Amino acid sequence: MSMFAPINNLVLAIRKKIHILIEFLLNNSHDYYSSFYPGTQSFIVGKILNHLVKKINIDNNSIQRIKNTPPDSIVIFTCKNKHLFDFLYFHTLLKPMNCPYPELGFDLRFFFLLPIKQLGRIIISHLDYFFHHFQLKDIYSSGYARTMLLENRAGFITLIEEEEFYNRFIRSTPDPLFHLIELQKQTEKPVVIIPEDIIYITKPMHKNPSLGDIIFGTHEKPGRLKRIFTLLRQPDKIRVQVSLPVNLKAFLARPEIQRLDSEFQTHRLRSHLVDTLNRQRKSITGPVLKSRQEITEDILNRKSLREFLAAYADKTGTSSRKVNKKAASYIDEIAANYSLRTINFLNWILTAVFKNIFEGISVSQDEINMMRETYTKAPLILIPCHKSHLDYLLLPYVMFKNNMPCPHIAAGKNLSFWPLGPIFRGGGAFFLRRTFKGAELYTRIFAAYIEKLLYEGFNIKIYIEGGRSRTGKVLPPKTGGLSMIIRAFLSGACEDLYFVPAYVGYDRVLEEDAYLNEIEGGKKTPENLKGLLNTRKFLKRKYGKVYLKFDTPISMNTYMAEKGINLRKASDGEFNQFVTEFGYKLINAINDNTVATPHGLIASSILNCSENTFTKQQMFARVNTYMNHLTFHGAYLSDTLMMDQDNAFDSVIENFISRNFIELADEDEDDITDTTMLIVKHNKRPVLDYYKNSVICFFVPAAYTAAAIIEIDRFKFELQDLVSRYHFLQKLFTDEFSFDEEITAQQQISKALKGFINEGILVPDPQFADTFNLTSEGLRKLKWFAAFLIPFFESYLTCLIFLEKEKTDKYDVKERAKKLLSFGTKLYKRNQVVRKESLSLINYQNAVNYFARNDINGSSDQERIDQYKEIINLLSRRISS
Repeated sequence: MSMFAPINNLVLAIRKKIHILIEFLLNNSHDYYSSFYPGTQSFIVGKILNHLVKKINIDNNSIQRIKNTPPDSIVIFTCKNKHLFDFLYFHTLLKPMNCPYPELGFDLRFFFLLPIKQLGRIIISHLDYFFHHFQLKDIYSSGYARTMLLENRAGFITLIEEEEFYNRFIRSTPDPLFHLIELQKQTEKPVVIIPEDIIYITKPMHKNPSLGDIIFGTHEKPGRLKRIFTLLRQPDKIRVQVSLPVNLKAFLARPEIQRLDSEFQTHRLRSHLVDTLNRQRKSITGPVLKSRQEITEDILNRKSLREFLAAYADKTGTSSRKVNKKAASYIDEIAANYSLRTINFLNWILTAVFKNIFEGISVSQDEINMMRETYTKAPLILIPCHKSHLDYLLLPYVMFKNNMPCPHIAAGKNLSFWPLGPIFRGGGAFFLRRTFKGAELYTRIFAAYIEKLLYEGFNIKIYIEGGRSRTGKVLPPKTGGLSMIIRAFLSGACEDLYFVPAYVGYDRVLEEDAYLNEIEGGKKTPENLKGLLNTRKFLKRKYGKVYLKFDTPISMNTYMAEKGINLRKASDGEFNQFVTEFGYKLINAINDNTVATPHGLIASSILNCSENTFTKQQMFARVNTYMNHLTFHGAYLSDTLMMDQDNAFDSVIENFISRNFIELADEDEDDITDTTMLIVKHNKRPVLDYYKNSVICFFVPAAYTAAAIIEIDRFKFELQDLVSRYHFLQKLFTDEFSFDEEITAQQQISKALKGFINEGILVPDPQFADTFNLTSEGLRKLKWFAAFLIPFFESYLTCLIFLEKEKTDKYDVKERAKKLLSFGTKLYKRNQVVRKESLSLINYQNAVNYFARNDINGSSDQERIDQYKEIINLLSRRISS
């Protein structure tokens, strides 16, 4: 026996005792790592974290994206920059919600947040491993990370960090994304990566960093002091966004990814995730801001524009100096001066104003989220209807309140007066002339400005109707601005464009009296400082609710593909036709998103009555029929109609009485009952007509169909019997009501007939297909629908009577409409025109335009005039009888 045997035995015994002690201390496990956060922390730390989590804003859409991850998936949260608080925030927020929450931080260490006992076990475990293997252990080589993820413990990865990049690139330390890719290739479980971003500063970045940015960090990557200050002093201003999760299995299955090796797949995955987060941040903060001078210089120094200016100077015989000076002055006339200070000031002012004059702004958060998500792909072109000057302010206000950047807004030059002009420019407005006709240089500069906005990534809002609607209807599209935006896209300003049709509606518009004056032939009041000062009286009134609805964004690339057209190779004629059709598509989408209000329905039921005196019961019979029609066809209803429609209608009646639109036949009657007689005031019919027109788009196909049924004057008819007259009315009122050319007249009629069957107006014939029988009550209700057309019949009939008395081409179109208004007023006084709302300058302009397009210009076209008069007289007589 060796003399050292006792010593060896003693050493072995000591080692055995130490091993037993270590196993006891480590609880028979060596899987202790500072990257795992068990969630147990001191009482004080827990209180602070819970307080901050409650203060920081995260929308329900982001939470839902996390909850919607497949239950059997491996979940990985990821952020762009390495911030420990991102991990702690999501861990604290999500743990009580019974959904995935991060527990394993791949590049994070939680030494100072772990309990002493846990920290001790980590140290002992790592020392024991080192003395056994003479190297440090990590979560990758030990298989710990793989095991934890397969046990459905969610992980957390940061994408960009200088130190981690150095370790991976120089020292070849493990890359978490590489290991995720390898894990995905070895398991059937999908790895779902959830990109998230905690945005401490929601303001857009400036191109040139300030001294504060240099010292405390930029908006995109704030330094530690700036983050701590924001967390402690302004946590409510922090925004948290979760992007669409990335399914790693689907990502690796892409053909362009599949052919790469794992290392390059890792690089592509990291680039994709960073790009996703960058786009997500931009959808909230907006693009990097440049000064107005920088924008101007960028535009004027473009090679294509310099070549145009040189050619223009040669063509006009003007010196280059003068042309360049003129071009610069045009940009100064047009360009916005986007300013965060101005936007914050307007936000403060408008919050107070809107709270005072409106009962609320109705907007869907889901639609806002849809727009924000779409903005991560390409710039948005917002296409709202235009009913009031407040439209300029409402839509940007709503976007700003919902953490989206304010768009650049195309506004008429008439609004550039001091002091509003500079304020509007600061809020993102750029100004354009009413007409570009004959202004070649101005047109080119304006197009270059639009192109620059899209190139920089700004959203743009334009009014496709050209101006405010004075009638309440959505107007036919004016495609000049739309054409310019599409051409900018085709020139390469951006990879894609998304057009967002939007409806903006009011219970009551501020410009009500001004619109009535213009419709009746009065001059438009110019926008100026005096007018601005007079707006104070409007701020003392209440205007009900505002309704905003956003349609599904339309991708220009997708739409062109669907149409099978390459606009880059299209002729001017093909391009113009495409733009016109697209313009009508946008208008139809706005109509489809119209919100029906109780004001519009009550006004319709009042004006569609054949008499000026009626009972409340008679009026409500029409209201209920109209409501059934809206409900059957899935129209959007205002909040008040959804909650308590009876109370909503009663409130509108009281409002109309107080505003002297209608009055009680018996002034001594205290309560309004079903038998109460009401009288509509003749001079207020045009105002009521505005509100009727705000919902008329829902009833036009039904009105055409009802008029066609009434004309054939039979209780039994076939669908095909109605097509010819439907086509005639659709064509006659082209300038009044847009229609979808992709939907045939037969389809529209069929849809209307189904609504009539639902209302008990018709019953399908049991023996013959597409044959219908009119019920005993049906004819009366059909007239209620057809009555929507009566004012237009009267306007167009007045136009025909005027034309048969005038020589052809005696007046131009504009002058003829004014003469028509005077002529119609005379007929009204003689009781040859019954409805005062038909004395509309806009109706007359549309009538003159229609008949001029169809070669009816005066008395020399008597034969065709007689044909139209006969049809309109017959329809009017049968509907009104």
